[in-house]
Amino acid sequence: MLLHPNCVEIRGVVGVFLVIFAAFFQMAKRDTLAAQWAASRREFELHLRLERAMADNSIEAYLNDFAHLSSYAQQHDLSPTQVKLEHLRALVALLTDVGVSPSSQRRMIVGWRTFYRMMVITDKMIDNPASRLDLPERALHLPDVLTDAEVEAIQQTFDLSRPDMYRNYVIVEVLYGCGLRVSELVNLRLSNIYAEEMWLQVIGKGNKERWVPVNDRAMQLLETYIHTVRSAGRPRPGCEKYVFLNRLGTPLSRQFVFMFLQQAVRDAGIQKTVSPHSLRHSFATELVEHGADLRAVQEMLGHESIATTEIYTHLSRETLRTTIAAYHPHYAKH
Repeated sequence: MLLHPNCVEIRGVVGVFLVIFAAFFQMAKRDTLAAQWAASRREFELHLRLERAMADNSIEAYLNDFAHLSSYAQQHDLSPTQVKLEHLRALVALLTDVGVSPSSQRRMIVGWRTFYRMMVITDKMIDNPASRLDLPERALHLPDVLTDAEVEAIQQTFDLSRPDMYRNYVIVEVLYGCGLRVSELVNLRLSNIYAEEMWLQVIGKGNKERWVPVNDRAMQLLETYIHTVRSAGRPRPGCEKYVFLNRLGTPLSRQFVFMFLQQAVRDAGIQKTVSPHSLRHSFATELVEHGADLRAVQEMLGHESIATTEIYTHLSRETLRTTIAAYHPHYAKH
């Protein structure tokens, strides 16, 4: 039976209309999903900033983890509340396939758990799908550490007749002598130094306060720097409270500390991968190797979990193994 030409034409028009409608519907759905994820991101950022009181760097890291989740979910037409455990497992499998390291995956999963914990707290979801997501095995990372002699060799590369070099010398001493994070050092304020009591008041991750003892040498260098080198400069308005300033009178950046330390390591002829964090590692390793209580080291470093501090016990054991292998005659035979 042949259709009337007008019927064929009508069918064609209806077909085109359905295609256009389907495309419009899909675009509207994607726009809705994007809006839902954008709203969740704003709420998550406020939660991290206000409820968790996290530092800007930590907030940025958590939001980057959230971005991976958001992108994957939108590609699969999932709203924040529609994501389930199987979706998260599929995302982790994808991350593994593209070469994302286990440590990075662990960090992302922690970020997703934090996001969905917020969703449960705010009654948007009943369960946290990320809470049952297995964490990849933590790889034992034994960082390069510096010996006391190597730290001194680094310091000897600085020309102490130059104000900026004297400042850099003091910075290395404080990082190594107090175990500070570089972010804690560049944000250190004059009011955080208690010279008579020999303590530093440090504001660490999540704006958490801790007190770190200072040895005589580091405190003397700090006071000399503040009262001679720093006082000769002119801090920019609003920067008067910071301890370490550049020649423009503004606080140092973390990148600057990294760069000058890298140059000093090269000048000292040290063949190790060294960053400001290496000095913190070296501080902790020295303490553990000489018998310091692990809980005390945890407090001085500002670690939230004792598990983070325990890496230095592994490092100490590895040093012991290396020492025995180097000097015991039976190790040399086998």
